[in-house]
Amino acid sequence: MTADWHSGLDRARVHSPFLRLALERRPELSALLAEGRGNEALAAAKASGTGIEDAALSLRRERLSLALVTAVGDLAGAFPLAQVMQELSDFADRALDTAMRAVVANRVEGADATGFIGLALGKQGAHELNYSSDIDPILLYHPDLLARRERDEPGEAAQRYARQVVEMLSKATGEGYVLRVDLRLRPASEVSPLAIPVGGAISHYESSALAWERAAYIRARACAGDAARGEAFLADIRPFVWRRSLDFTAIEEIRRLTARIRQSYRGPQVPGPGFDVKKGRGGIREIEFYAQTHQLIYGGRNPALRLRGTRAALDALAEAGVIESEDARVLGESYDALRTIEHRLQMVDDRQTHQLPASGEAIDNVAHLHGLADGAALVSELTEICAAVAARYDDLLGEDAAEPVQVSVPQDFRDRFDKRTDTWRESYRALRSAEARKAFAAMRHDLLQALGDAPDPDRALARWETFLERLPTAINLFRLFEERPGLLQRVLAILTLAQPLADALARRPELLDRLFDASGGDLPGDTVELVARMAVAEDSDYEAALSHLRQVVGEERFALGVQLIECRHDPLEIAEGLSRVAEAAVATGAGLATRDFRRNHGTIDGSELVVLGLGRLGGGALTHASDLDVVYLFTGDIGIESDGPRPLSSTLYYNRLATRVTAALSVPTAEGALYEVDTRLRPQGKQGPLAVSFDAFEKYQREDAWTWEHMALARARPLTGSPQARAELESIIADVLRTPRDPQTLRADVLKMRGDVLAAKPPAGPLDVKLQRGGLVDSEFLVHYLQLRHGVGLYPALEKAIAALEEAGLLPEGHATRHLALTRFLVAERLLAPDASAPQDTAREVLARACGHDSYDALLRSLVEARQGIAAAWERHFDERLEIEP
Repeated sequence: MTADWHSGLDRARVHSPFLRLALERRPELSALLAEGRGNEALAAAKASGTGIEDAALSLRRERLSLALVTAVGDLAGAFPLAQVMQELSDFADRALDTAMRAVVANRVEGADATGFIGLALGKQGAHELNYSSDIDPILLYHPDLLARRERDEPGEAAQRYARQVVEMLSKATGEGYVLRVDLRLRPASEVSPLAIPVGGAISHYESSALAWERAAYIRARACAGDAARGEAFLADIRPFVWRRSLDFTAIEEIRRLTARIRQSYRGPQVPGPGFDVKKGRGGIREIEFYAQTHQLIYGGRNPALRLRGTRAALDALAEAGVIESEDARVLGESYDALRTIEHRLQMVDDRQTHQLPASGEAIDNVAHLHGLADGAALVSELTEICAAVAARYDDLLGEDAAEPVQVSVPQDFRDRFDKRTDTWRESYRALRSAEARKAFAAMRHDLLQALGDAPDPDRALARWETFLERLPTAINLFRLFEERPGLLQRVLAILTLAQPLADALARRPELLDRLFDASGGDLPGDTVELVARMAVAEDSDYEAALSHLRQVVGEERFALGVQLIECRHDPLEIAEGLSRVAEAAVATGAGLATRDFRRNHGTIDGSELVVLGLGRLGGGALTHASDLDVVYLFTGDIGIESDGPRPLSSTLYYNRLATRVTAALSVPTAEGALYEVDTRLRPQGKQGPLAVSFDAFEKYQREDAWTWEHMALARARPLTGSPQARAELESIIADVLRTPRDPQTLRADVLKMRGDVLAAKPPAGPLDVKLQRGGLVDSEFLVHYLQLRHGVGLYPALEKAIAALEEAGLLPEGHATRHLALTRFLVAERLLAPDASAPQDTAREVLARACGHDSYDALLRSLVEARQGIAAAWERHFDERLEIEP
């Protein structure tokens, strides 16, 4: 087919807002494409990040350029599908490798990625990546080889690197994003860290991996970082993937796994509005699994079948006589056609979608982009393709899977449950005794029904298994479940509704004790009472004391989470409870660190450390996902030396002590982690010392601080220190906040900062009430603007500040109600919908009830109304209209 560059460009501009914008942002590439110089455009796209030292920026420039050129080349008929997928996959390899090397080098100057391995799975592994696909890598590390700072533990360093890699690639900025990264294919992803030690991964695949993990590794390859050791790892686990013989049970497990694709899909069964070309009947996933199932069964004995690409695998299976040549041809051509249509769907808005749009007009648009007359032609083409694929997939299943049996617990799930429970008695120590098995048998039916009724039964089953695996004994627990079925429902609600709570329970099953505790439904006491619970004897071992602190904090946070999902208290009360727990933890952790520090360095007469809380911690309203924003300050003069065996000057003394306090609050022990501590709000941010004197703090705030720093200071509250020190610091803060300011400069600063925040951190999802316009950030910015302009309502707690501003006529009546409605939702959302997208039906009901509404729709309406009210107040003061869509 002859390339038609003008047609490709025209369709891109008319039918794809994403490509139209990309053509405007990359005029040099647009010119090359218009002249039909596709290969030159492709080379220029790959070089578009050259010379940019910032790896994140360089990759974003290249990603947009490459997406533009490959899309237009595809539309013009100049680049075949295989080339497009190869180019996109090669870029993903380069991006992951660049990110891995950059985060290591940023931490350890001159270091490379030795011992840090990136494996490509899924479509990236097969060189079949699509336009807006995420990547599904597995990150591994060799503890003895990984570059790290001297004080870093290998595991801590690996997790830091993994988090930074994900952020570098996934974070959306004004330049867009690089790649969405999904690490859930790693071993035991429910409970495991983001990066896995090589030895631990090998142990998992040798002992406890599931059939789907075998299928995932068919397409695995080392693509980034220490590729040579990555390939060595894949060689080590090859026997796990490619078994020379399969017994009947294993074959049946694979068959059930393939059936699950059909069973789990709830969308339209035939092409039309909303049909999913990936997951739908006769879609892309069925072709991929058709090939992979045959590969798993026969590839152990025939290495020629061990191919990553879908079409290559189908051809090899036909060549080996495993499948009919006609089936390979039909499925291969169907695969190419479906992948091309999938690309068209994603080209429109650069969205990771596989569904036909809901409206006929939008389907027509996709059809026109594809070069067809209208949506009806597109649907007709899909109908023919999917019917042919579905018929062959039915043959693979050995039954007419289009008509699944409708039972209260689906038969496929019942079968999986039966098979999994048969292995528990050998795998889990809690079930090894005859008495434990008898107790389990008595409650087995209740467990099956409860799991089957869960919103996602397989997810619930996996989390139940993780929980069961960690129980040292379960006889009494099973008997309790038998006698009190409601308890089982509570536990499964925790496992399925709130991932943060499920993760905590999987790490520490003893947290269940709080469900039996009569006080488990009560809010925590005041800070003094909590500090007393967290305290240990003065002669206690430091590490043991930190573990006790984590134990108490973990129990309180877990109990508060259960209270929230069971709607026992207003989420605002939960937020206050979480804040009291955190404040007590800061006081206790600082006390423990100070006591231990003084053993070597003594004290400084007339001087003390004060921890200042900011953000949600300062305002006394945390969520389960909140970091602790703190600033470390000290009283007295600088330059004075401590009186210990190893004396230090006051500045060095308090900076080292502040580091110890941060570690006490954040470094994991045997009891797990505690909090993420954020100290970036200190004077001069990351460039400044960790702890400064009161005098230096006051001087900085008066002479050098930016407007945003004073806005942050409006929610500052001393958390530790003597009454005299706290009072002195509160006076300094109050004087700074009351300093007269130029209203126009203040207004301009606030608007610029809000724009910067919006560009750097767009809303994470449709329910992101924090970052959406008219949301909590807008409300907070408005409140701080009015506080600084008028010196009114200078309270760290936002509800008190807003009330004072309402009373002064600076905010409309009801603003506090609207702000608290969004806050209430945010607190509940952090547990029930942590990704800010619409939760499952059961979670929706809980979310609505927790926020005081009869239905989820009523809740959503209230959120829109609250945002509209905040937007109106914003327009009143800033003369800037915010569009709030229902």
